[in-house]
Amino acid sequence: MGCSGRKTLSFLLVFMLVYLHGASSQETRPAGQRKPFFERLRRLEEQSLEEDSQATALAVNRSQAIVWGNLAHLKSWVRKSQRRSRKVDTQLQALHLTLSAQGRQRAQEADEQKARQEALAGLARDVQAMQATLARLMRQIHSQGARLAILEGRLQTDHHSPSVPPLTLALTPSRPAKPGPGSLQLQRGRQTPGASALQNHPEDTSALPDPSVHRSLVRPQDPSQLARAPQGQGHICNVGPVFIFPNASTQNVLSFSPSLLTALRALSFCSWVRAAAGYLGTLLSYATQDNDNKLVLHGRDSLAPGSVHFVIGDPAFRELPLQPLLDGQWHHVCVVWASTEGRYWLHVDRRLAATGSGFRAGYEIPPGGSLVVGQEQDLVGGGFDGAEAFVGSVAGLAIWDRALVPGEVADLAMGRGLPTGAILTLANATWAGGFVRRISCTCLEHCP
Repeated sequence: MGCSGRKTLSFLLVFMLVYLHGASSQETRPAGQRKPFFERLRRLEEQSLEEDSQATALAVNRSQAIVWGNLAHLKSWVRKSQRRSRKVDTQLQALHLTLSAQGRQRAQEADEQKARQEALAGLARDVQAMQATLARLMRQIHSQGARLAILEGRLQTDHHSPSVPPLTLALTPSRPAKPGPGSLQLQRGRQTPGASALQNHPEDTSALPDPSVHRSLVRPQDPSQLARAPQGQGHICNVGPVFIFPNASTQNVLSFSPSLLTALRALSFCSWVRAAAGYLGTLLSYATQDNDNKLVLHGRDSLAPGSVHFVIGDPAFRELPLQPLLDGQWHHVCVVWASTEGRYWLHVDRRLAATGSGFRAGYEIPPGGSLVVGQEQDLVGGGFDGAEAFVGSVAGLAIWDRALVPGEVADLAMGRGLPTGAILTLANATWAGGFVRRISCTCLEHCP
């Protein structure tokens, strides 16, 4: 071995000797001297165990307290959850009952709505049937009215010409009389050229009595009518004021305020007219914000002389023949329209000059617009054109919200007063500026 090995061996020998010496010295000591050390060690161990036991007990107590607290919270939460569950169950039951009741109510409402729809459908069918019946009645009434007018003319002619048999008089042409203030009777015997058909509307037809019947209507003044006139003057009296439009100025206009207060599903416009120009111009114009031609009776110098456009809700119109009005004499004009089947009638001097159907059937003229006489409106209350202005005189103008029957038209044309229910007359008209003049005449034949 080397030097290092000998040193290590020597160290080990010395250590063993020291250890053996110490052990032998401990064995020679008395046992009583070793006891305090173990007692102290035992007490330390017991103290440590007691402290550990106390700590453990404390920890257990704390854990137990926490567990009991958690259990108490859990029991409280369970009770609350049960109460909430019962409330939710109650609410669900109430909701179920409500939904069931609503379902039954909706089913009942659906049944009621179905019943109402069926009732409305039945009512609509009844209304359509009533409208068709009303249309047939209107046609029959107008036809009977025309026949009554013809018979009345024959009777009056027979009364004034007893030496001439009625049939011979009806077939014998009358001599044309010189136009005068009483040209109302003269115009009844004049056949209107071109009145057998309305232009551009093949579905429209004119209803003109037989020419021989017109000749039978040419008669002298009726003494019975003279007796009804005040102071025995003239034939057409008590028609109210006369308004004169002397020229085609765009300032010559009559306006109605208020105009139409309710919607119109039927209309009658009647007036005495004496034209002073080679064309008729505008007799009536009704404009709204939506349409400036809701209701118009107008002609212009570019149209055929004596023809006017009868417009309801532009662009729908019919062209009406009014050539007899261009002789400078007084004539009575009535334009009647009914929304049912869109029928219309034109009466001139008690004679049915034109009629047709399918014109604005089911349409309704709205209220609240601007209504004027003498000018055609291109915007509400304005936009006038002198080429469409009326030049002449008007009297007895009135508007109804229903279709007049022929007997009422005949009474108007004979100066027997206005039928009931007129919604507008010249008494409602106002005018400002321009050259329009208002005069009063006892009878139209004596108006200047």
